[in-house]
Amino acid sequence: MITALRVVLAMAWLPGTVPAAWPQAFPVKPVRFILGPSAELLPRILGQQLSQLWGQQVLVDPRTGGGGIIAADLVAKSPPDGYTWLYTSATYTVSASLLAHPQFDLARDFQAVTLLASAPFYLMVHPSLPVKTVRELTALATARPGQLNYGTGGIGTPPHLAGEMYKSIAHVNLVHVPYKAVSASVVDHLAGQVQVAFQYGPSSLPHVRSGKLRGLAVTSLTRSRFAPELPTMDESGLRGYEILGWNGIHVPLKTPAEIIGKLNTDLRRALQAPEVQQRLTAASLDLHGTTRADFEAFVNKDRARWAKAVKDAGITPE
Repeated sequence: MITALRVVLAMAWLPGTVPAAWPQAFPVKPVRFILGPSAELLPRILGQQLSQLWGQQVLVDPRTGGGGIIAADLVAKSPPDGYTWLYTSATYTVSASLLAHPQFDLARDFQAVTLLASAPFYLMVHPSLPVKTVRELTALATARPGQLNYGTGGIGTPPHLAGEMYKSIAHVNLVHVPYKAVSASVVDHLAGQVQVAFQYGPSSLPHVRSGKLRGLAVTSLTRSRFAPELPTMDESGLRGYEILGWNGIHVPLKTPAEIIGKLNTDLRRALQAPEVQQRLTAASLDLHGTTRADFEAFVNKDRARWAKAVKDAGITPE
């Protein structure tokens, strides 16, 4: 009996025999944080905090090609041991409706860990446009169909669909001007070549405060604490209008529940660190740190929202 017990205990400590789901031993090596088409600020700040917490590196690894497909493919094919994460965003919930046969599905191919942060878009116009409210913009666009334009970082991006949703609800005709990058769109917006845009707070609010752009509304259902003077699109007469940019973490489908629970707990703890709160709040981000179930519900709701936007805009999945 004693000999048999010794054999069992010895085997438990052999390399490769420790259960992958044993959270007490996690992590024992560097973690890879795989990014698709998303900004690196949050992952790097969060990675630094987790590195201090764990005593292990969190390596931020951008794989920006293919509209997120390259990043998703890498993570989906990685060992389900909690050491490779996918930094997810609305890019993946949008593509579920834009593509007839999407290569990856967050619900089918991954498991949700937590919602990290969200940020609304801001409806901005160039000061040369004689409007100060959404209702005035709608009236002008109605009087001048097809004569006003709005710029985005590309076809099928959340700002593009934000514009299409506005057009659909307000019954106006704005011309979409897609750019290869958001930065190019912002440059032309500041120069007046683009008249209207739906932009993230970090890229737009500084220009509003400097007077280079005029803010009309925010796309969340509640006013933004970063620009409380701006009404919501819903308040401005576009009932039910809601669009959010967001980021979270997903891991390979077969990752053990114990490991995901450990990640969820530690990620939420890292988000609460004062230095993380300070730096990310300065970037106009609302931080969350949700339960797994709440994040799954959020993703499902977001997917349904984009599906409706695509359908209402008459966009045919490719």
